[in-house]
Amino acid sequence: MSEPFSVPVTVRGYETDTQGHLNQSVYLNYAEHARWSMLQEAGIRQADLVSRRVGPVALETTIRFRRELLAGDEVTVSCAFEWGEGKTFRIRQVITKADGTVAAEVEAVSGLMDLSERRLVPDPRQRFKELAARPEVFGL
Repeated sequence: MSEPFSVPVTVRGYETDTQGHLNQSVYLNYAEHARWSMLQEAGIRQADLVSRRVGPVALETTIRFRRELLAGDEVTVSCAFEWGEGKTFRIRQVITKADGTVAAEVEAVSGLMDLSERRLVPDPRQRFKELAARPEVFGL
């Protein structure tokens, strides 16, 4: 199995809280950044989704904080889609410090919404195959 997709991020000072560590909500921003970067890597632009009247939606997100992150820390944010049956799929992400220490784990249940019908598409795996120039980025 190949390595999951990942992007580098540097923790910025304005993202930290009064204790000096990365604010809890910013972990979600990092995860979102990695997901959109993965879509781009697969050849899917946001404009492509809009023109096809579909959009990814988060249905449930869990963050497990393992180690604090401080301003200036260099991290990688991985992203791996796990396909099952039905309308939803899982996204597993790990935020890892430069020394290999896991700072956080983010797990999400997601779907792909039909923006006209306002309902999840029945087979998101197939839709991503159709949308992507490089579906292998999603493990497809």
